[in-house]
Amino acid sequence: MPDTPAVPDHPATIGVGFLGAGPVTQAIHLPSLARLTDLFRVTHVMDVDAAVASTVAARVGARHSASMDELLGDPDVDVVAICSPHQFHAAQVIAACRAGKKAVLCEKPFAVSGEEAAEIAAVSAETGVPIIVGAMHTFDPGWLAAEELWGDLPETAHTLRSSIVLPPNARFEDFATEVIARPEMPERDLSDPAVVAAMLEGGILGLAIHDLPLVRRFVPDFTDLQVLRADIVKPFGYVFMVRAGGRTIELVAAMNSTWKPDWTFEAIGPDAALKVRFTPSYVQAGSAVAEHTRGGRTTMAGPFGHNGYEGEWRRIADIVSGVASAPDPQALIDDLRFALAIVEGSHARVLEAAA
Repeated sequence: MPDTPAVPDHPATIGVGFLGAGPVTQAIHLPSLARLTDLFRVTHVMDVDAAVASTVAARVGARHSASMDELLGDPDVDVVAICSPHQFHAAQVIAACRAGKKAVLCEKPFAVSGEEAAEIAAVSAETGVPIIVGAMHTFDPGWLAAEELWGDLPETAHTLRSSIVLPPNARFEDFATEVIARPEMPERDLSDPAVVAAMLEGGILGLAIHDLPLVRRFVPDFTDLQVLRADIVKPFGYVFMVRAGGRTIELVAAMNSTWKPDWTFEAIGPDAALKVRFTPSYVQAGSAVAEHTRGGRTTMAGPFGHNGYEGEWRRIADIVSGVASAPDPQALIDDLRFALAIVEGSHARVLEAAA
């Protein structure tokens, strides 16, 4: 085994360890942290594929391993970033909390059931380790500016819409970096209801979940949630129509050979409307732009100098240094339960259509 590179001693910066070294780590988080070297240094990269861990770690001068325990036992790791497949998230978040780290960043979803989410919140409270979920749009300065603009719109909005039109992730990943060991997409039989249900679930937990915390700001009570429509869009995408809390919620996505990406969140009320246009995730192109209209007058906010991924890392630095509070664990649980309720409703729609 080649010598492990020495990690520079920068006591004023926060050491970050990655559990999982796939495309999200390579094309999103490492470029984000490269702009925040005054705050962070990457000290350890773990992946079950030791060759991937070694190659990615070498890019940033970090240690590498194929063992979660080795990373969690590394005293140079202050913050753990969990970028593994989502079925491992809950156990890894809990292990990182038990290891006494200063914070945990977990990619979405941070759990796959409400019970797992509640257990994570309990362990976080017990250990005092804050948890940040990587729903990057909630940390985007354009979204944060929208919160300052919208007035009573959360109480009056009747329609909420998330519209996402993007090329496949690989195009943007390749813009950002040279990705090592990109996973291959399997062939899918769309005549099988179980396959369709799984794809709809993947659409919610993999893509729509970025915007569902935004939707939830307008739908705090979703006990009456109904999925009225749940359809697959080829080659990848979805159309959901949901009613909850007296609001109509439209979730639309298409990933194809589009030349112009678009990612827009809208909230529409009887006398006001909000539109927030986000930049594509893998292209470090600055913040979202917010547009609030009321009574014929439109107020704009943005763009700002960084996007939500950099924003979440800045928030982590503030949490670790004690100048910001961690996200409310109950809000994280409710965000996940909201997503899972849509998944459950979509499964019911698929079964009904197949009957």
